[in-house]
Amino acid sequence: MAQNTSHAVMSQRSEPRDSLDDFPTPPWATRALVEYVLKDQPDFGSMSVWEPACNRGYMSRALSPYFSGVISSDVADYGFGDVADFLAPAAKQDVDWIITNPPFRLAEQFILKALNHATEGVAMLVRTSFLESIGRYSSLFSVRPPTRVAQFAERVPMVKGRLDPSVSTATSYCWVVWLINSAGPAEIVWIPPCRKVLEQPGDYVGITTVGTDILRGLNEERNEPTAGVSGTSAPETASDGVTAEVAGAIDDAESSEREDA
Repeated sequence: MAQNTSHAVMSQRSEPRDSLDDFPTPPWATRALVEYVLKDQPDFGSMSVWEPACNRGYMSRALSPYFSGVISSDVADYGFGDVADFLAPAAKQDVDWIITNPPFRLAEQFILKALNHATEGVAMLVRTSFLESIGRYSSLFSVRPPTRVAQFAERVPMVKGRLDPSVSTATSYCWVVWLINSAGPAEIVWIPPCRKVLEQPGDYVGITTVGTDILRGLNEERNEPTAGVSGTSAPETASDGVTAEVAGAIDDAESSEREDA
């Protein structure tokens, strides 16, 4: 098999093991958790939530209208929230919920600690592939099975180092939820397409979008037109609007960049 030398793959590199895993969460994906996945839960208006990997605050701000109080922290200083290592023994908060998009390689540790500190529930946004692995099954899912796994029907675009509403992705994500006082087998649900419904005008204020330029560059290398760019016709696309070949290349790159430890 010939090596994939596309720009999408060759310009990427694997994340070092001490990487901060800086992939900001689009606010609408956080709102989907409350509006669709947890819609059957009691009113959150009297509850507190801790976002321990708050990054630049996109998830915390999206949670704020739903909860009475939001505690935000991160191991790195992104200019939002407290600087604190969630996994440090001294890091403790008395909260009802812990909700976050954890660093992929540390997700299991985040979950186990969160389950020991949240009194009502834990929700983690992870790549769908996180559900795989014999190791995670043995140490996590067989011991503390989730209450609910909620798969996004549409893709949640996350790119390294920025929030960019114009990009597409070939990586799928899901919310994994543990209700502390609930027992029984895990429930699998689907989050319907909801981005257009849940996005708000202020979500991307001050953010420069470069996704279209990136996709144009990828397609120009193949002498292919880019959908939605003036002067070109639309090629065959995947379901999220990316050309099928580009989607595969992006998927390869993201898998390499955020590969499981």
